[in-house]
Amino acid sequence: MYRGVSILKRKSGVLMHISSLWGEYSSGSFGKEAFQFIDFLKQSGFSYWQVLPFVIPDECNSPYKSYSTFGGNPYFVNLEGLYDDGLLSHEDLLSANQGTPYFCEFDRLKNERVPLLIKASKNVGKELKEKIEKFIEDSKPIKEFCKFMALKTANDDKEWTQWKTKEYSDEIYFGWCFIQYEFFTQWAKVKKYANENGISIIGDIPIYVSFDSADVYYNKKMFLMDEENHLTDVAGVPPDYFSADGQLWGNPLYDWAEMEKDGFSWWKERISFALELFDGVRIDHFRGFESFWAVKGTEKTAKNGKWVKGPGMKLINVFNEVKGDKLIIAEDLGDITEDVVKLVNDSGFPGMRVFQFGFLSMWDTPHRPYNYINNCVAYSGTHDNNTLLGYLWETPEDMKRKVMQYCSCNYDRWNEDGCKAIIKTIMASNAGLAIFPIQDLLGYGSDTRLNVPGRADGNWLYRVTKEQLNNINKQEYKELNELFGR
Repeated sequence: MYRGVSILKRKSGVLMHISSLWGEYSSGSFGKEAFQFIDFLKQSGFSYWQVLPFVIPDECNSPYKSYSTFGGNPYFVNLEGLYDDGLLSHEDLLSANQGTPYFCEFDRLKNERVPLLIKASKNVGKELKEKIEKFIEDSKPIKEFCKFMALKTANDDKEWTQWKTKEYSDEIYFGWCFIQYEFFTQWAKVKKYANENGISIIGDIPIYVSFDSADVYYNKKMFLMDEENHLTDVAGVPPDYFSADGQLWGNPLYDWAEMEKDGFSWWKERISFALELFDGVRIDHFRGFESFWAVKGTEKTAKNGKWVKGPGMKLINVFNEVKGDKLIIAEDLGDITEDVVKLVNDSGFPGMRVFQFGFLSMWDTPHRPYNYINNCVAYSGTHDNNTLLGYLWETPEDMKRKVMQYCSCNYDRWNEDGCKAIIKTIMASNAGLAIFPIQDLLGYGSDTRLNVPGRADGNWLYRVTKEQLNNINKQEYKELNELFGR
């Protein structure tokens, strides 16, 4: 079973993506709302803010597939900051004003946001232009990403395998350079404010990258592809709790033997880059480093795949070389074998425990709170789970009674008190770090769920409003954190 050394101080935090912040421009951003959320965390006694990947989301709005694992999401750039700097007009802001505060308006964002930001780039003065150019020259992966996006525009946004020209507009290229400069500059201010107020930021790294990405375009030899750039095998997971057909992600698989030849330099750069952005990172699908589910590129589901051995500790040793005192969380959920358990233990990284999985199997499951070790991160649920209230509504009555009994909650009041009872139980556990999605602090139901794995549409939309956040009893959570030494 799982073991682990005691390296985590008792702390707690909140899981909420930047896109879920409130604001007036179709998506959360690095504007004043991010700073206000940090104030909320501090006042509530929390020490961590966990976010999802910062990349451009794919056509289904997922931040787990993108045009670059390094490039920043344009939707997070604070428009009001650009207005203050004289790069956008009042009319520009009005044109970007959202229709609803409750959901990310992805259709609008995809059509309008980048052109608006490129418009702002045309108003850049000499001094700022020089800063942007230096920023780009100092970061090879960001420079490659900007070129990739300029080339995509020149080729009518087609996948790189269908490109007809390698010429691109200097104006579009500089526009993307400007977007990336503003993204990372604005984020640095948010993170600085968080750290000054005792809040650490946990980022998220998807294990895989997208086929249509700068990552693949500039590093083809690192992926399992044939000479005609067809993927021979793709990533996924076998049938599990979330899907009877498994999940066919479709991402290209790494050629680990090729990557090992230069000491996994691409991964070293990727981890180092992420740890500069954040105080720690969660690596999604960590088990893929031990063995990964490989599915032939012609398959329609993930059922007919096979497990293939990954790089194991050879790669993990590289991570440990660069991590310093930063936190790396191993997402060790799903089909976990003894070999995966050993890899997580040998890495020294804390694994994940999810309360919603704690009563699906026998007493010895690592997800039941009395089995939590110190060196783990305990969640009421992840971005892939239902909300706590949604989970309770959908849980069979006999199991729900058991859950409520475990959490010392009157069963007749599970609807009113169940979420807080579970949060309190996780807080009281031995887990070094306890993380709660913002929806669970609010006690919201399934209609606010962020993602349903295997569903193409309707995910990643949720946004909180300022009024909703203000309704959370900050003093109550501050006292809970103090009571349980967090």
